[in-house]
Amino acid sequence: MASTRGAGHFFPLVPFAAALARRGHDVLFAGPPELAGSAAAEAFAFWPFADPPADELGAVWSRVPSMSHEEANFAVLAEIFGRLNTTAALPRLREACSTWRPDIVVRDPAMFGAALAAEGSGIPHARVAIGLASTEEMSLRTAASTIDTLRGDAGLAPDPDAETLRGSPYLTFWPSSLEDPACDGQPKTARFHDPRAETAVSALPDWWDGDDAPLVYVTFGSVAGGYPMGAGAYPAAVEAAAGLPARVLFTVGHGADLDALPPAPPNLRVERWVPQADVLREAAAVVCHGGSGSTLGALAAGVPLVVVPLFADQPLNAARVAAVGAGIAVKPPSAAGIRDGVLAALADPEYRAQAGRLAQEIRSHPPVDDAVAYLEQRAGIQP
Repeated sequence: MASTRGAGHFFPLVPFAAALARRGHDVLFAGPPELAGSAAAEAFAFWPFADPPADELGAVWSRVPSMSHEEANFAVLAEIFGRLNTTAALPRLREACSTWRPDIVVRDPAMFGAALAAEGSGIPHARVAIGLASTEEMSLRTAASTIDTLRGDAGLAPDPDAETLRGSPYLTFWPSSLEDPACDGQPKTARFHDPRAETAVSALPDWWDGDDAPLVYVTFGSVAGGYPMGAGAYPAAVEAAAGLPARVLFTVGHGADLDALPPAPPNLRVERWVPQADVLREAAAVVCHGGSGSTLGALAAGVPLVVVPLFADQPLNAARVAAVGAGIAVKPPSAAGIRDGVLAALADPEYRAQAGRLAQEIRSHPPVDDAVAYLEQRAGIQP
């Protein structure tokens, strides 16, 4: 398994890695050094590869906040994921392929270096979706030229339109009815369902002293609070909570500055992190930024969404949630917009009904353990 940095890239791989391990396969996670702890927490062996040079990476990231959405996508997808991450990771990924000699490489779609290393070693590879198929298609189109240059440097055949990457198996938890009908999708798509992601561990503490008002869960992921693009959403969410007839749980992750938030109203509880399945079991609505984990998690639980997109693929996710009627998109972030969105999601039962239909569709997918046979077949392994 190979991943770039970030929870949204690493954790979609984990259910597949765990399923392979349950079947008795050896699993090695390759990633940048900061993922070592995450891999250890999941009990997987870890193979570190290098981060890009800090000065080069910082120079690109420093320009992103002042860019348009399209310019930012190009900088992140082509320059960071395509050029810098691939160049830094490729030597150690080649070493893993030649010395550990996996039967198959399963990668985060943004970890292009794993695809090049696998192809160069004659090892099949597959992708695990971190978003909608339209996002993956945008990523491939944007990074194609950069990756093709690196393919040439690696002695691989030209692939100017990323057809080789596009032709690899594409494993996803996302339901087909949420996909953009204008996008043809990825040609070798297989959809699965992870029942364990929806298993609550424990009931939430009674932070509201017996209050039985609807529970609204607010989360902008684990890292958005540390990005300039996300800064305005956090105080807006606190201000929105003050006008809601609801209990509001706001998990802020590890990047947010709690001292910069407005005073919390009595109905708001702020926590760094709470197990998502525990919250979704009780939530009447979810306010999120449209990240893959929070969006897919809410829909799998049948909970309507108020999506406040901040960057990356989040506007695409927000648009699709609104288009299918499973929630409301709010842009730009504002207290009034979030408050109005939550009130609408709580008042109109059709939002919950549509989210419930998507949940049923997700549960109809084969369980993630069935992906093992799918990957064994592509790796030429006899079960």
